[in-house]
Amino acid sequence: MNMGPKKDICGLWKAAADRQGLPFGLTEHLGASYSWWKVNKWCDTYGPYAGVPYDGNDPQYKDFYFDNYEHVDEDRTDTQPTPWYTTNKKFQDYWLEVIKELIDLYKPDLLYSDGALPFGTYHVSTDDDENFINGLKAVAYLYNTSIETHGENRAVYNQKDRRPEIYRIGVLDVERSQLPGINTGPWQTDTCIGNWFYDARQEFKKPAHIIEMLVDIISKNGTMLLNVLQRPDGTIDDETVYILDELASWFKVCQEAVYGTRPWRTFGEGESRVLISGFREERLKWNSSDFRFTSKGKTLYAFIMKAPENRVAVIKSLSEQEKVASVRLLGGDKLPFTQSFGTLTVKLPHKLPTAYTNCIALELE
Repeated sequence: MNMGPKKDICGLWKAAADRQGLPFGLTEHLGASYSWWKVNKWCDTYGPYAGVPYDGNDPQYKDFYFDNYEHVDEDRTDTQPTPWYTTNKKFQDYWLEVIKELIDLYKPDLLYSDGALPFGTYHVSTDDDENFINGLKAVAYLYNTSIETHGENRAVYNQKDRRPEIYRIGVLDVERSQLPGINTGPWQTDTCIGNWFYDARQEFKKPAHIIEMLVDIISKNGTMLLNVLQRPDGTIDDETVYILDELASWFKVCQEAVYGTRPWRTFGEGESRVLISGFREERLKWNSSDFRFTSKGKTLYAFIMKAPENRVAVIKSLSEQEKVASVRLLGGDKLPFTQSFGTLTVKLPHKLPTAYTNCIALELE
C-alpha cells in the first residue's frame, strides 16, 4: 500500500471475484521463504564485489532479510541439511499473524502453501510440539473463519506434502505435474499457460494441450488450477485472449462431463499415459483407443482423446453386467451403438461438435 502501485492489489482481485460470483484464492510463499532466502547471506564469488557480504548479513537489516543462518553453511554459499521450514519461533509467530491477517482481510475460499504445511507436523500430542503447531493454527483459523462467514466450511487448504496424513488437514497440490492414477482423496494440479510470470519468450500451451491435461486430471479425481498470465500493466495479450475463448467454447460443449462429476472405477483405457516427471508437461500423442472417464449418477462420460478416422469408437472397459441404455454425443444427438460381452461400439458423426477432445455420455440401465 505504501510502495509500488499504492493499491491493495489483493483487495481489488477479491472485489472482482465477488462481483462475478467466483471463488477467491490466495497463495502464500512466506512460510518456505525463510530457507529460500538464504542467498541474502551470500556474497559474489567473482567480480569487483567478490567476497563482500550482501546486505542480508548486516545486523540492522536482519528483520527484513530474516535471521536465517540456520540454512546457510559457514562460507555462506551452500545449504545445510536442515529442514525445509525453520524452527525459529519468532518467525513462526510472525508467519501466523500474517496468514491470519490475510484471512481476516480477504476471506479466501482457497489458501495454498507453496510447500508442505509450514513448520512440520499434522498433530500435536505433547507440549514438546508447541513450536510446530502454527501451521495447524493457520489452517484451523481459515476453516473457522469460513464457518463464521457461511455457516459451514467452504474453504480449502492446499499444500504439497504427499504423505497420506495431509488429508487430515487439507488437499494435495502437485505443481506442473500430476498423479499416475485415481487418488482416493481429491487433489489439484497447478499449472500455467506459459511460465509463472509473463515472459514473451515463453511458448504458451495450446488450447488442445490444456484441455487434454484437464480431462486426464479430472479422470483421476483431480482438479486443475490454471495460471493466466498478465503483462506488467495488468492486461492480457491477444494469444491469452484466444486461449481463453477456445477454452470457453469447449466448456460450452463438454462442461456436463466436467462439473459435478466423479472418477469412475478406472480413469481410462488405451495405452497412452502422461509423463510423470517433475515439471515436464509434454503433450501426448493420443491414439483412437484412448479414452478418459468421469461419472455422475448412472451416466458414464467417455472423453475421446483422439477421434477415430473411421468414426467408430470402441470402449472395452464395461463389464457384461453394465448394460448401456443409450449413447449421446455432448453438443450433438443420440448415437447408434451395439454392445456385446461388455464391449461398446459407437458410430460417431463425421463432423464433431468441437475441434478439441469430444465426449460421449453413456446412460447405464
